[in-house]
Amino acid sequence: QVHLVESGGGLVQAGGSLRLSCSASDPTFGPYIMGWFRQAPGKEREFVTAVFWSAGNTYYADSVKGRFTISRDNAKNTVYVQMNNLEAEDTAVYYCAAALRGRVYSGDNFWTRPGSYSYWGQGTQVTVSA
Repeated sequence: QVHLVESGGGLVQAGGSLRLSCSASDPTFGPYIMGWFRQAPGKEREFVTAVFWSAGNTYYADSVKGRFTISRDNAKNTVYVQMNNLEAEDTAVYYCAAALRGRVYSGDNFWTRPGSYSYWGQGTQVTVSA
């Protein structure tokens, strides 16, 4: 069992920035994909961004393109998301998630689907005040 631990959430004014971090408890853990999702009250969990761990390919939801940047530190088994120009609509609990190697993934944009991920962090609250 791998534990993912997020940090970096908080309260920020609109237009401000935050950086979220997510580290895996197992230093030998080598995921296939690391992703970030978010869930606002009364809404479904939605895809935010993802990075393919070995290749480095990155993907973003349209709502965060140009404002959020995902990055990884393979040596530290840590993934980050730098969030700039935050908006009130970004308020949510943010979760990091890991998709494993060795599974069969199918369908377009499978990395955007929560069901593709096997491990989840506990979530960190991001609140953006207008």
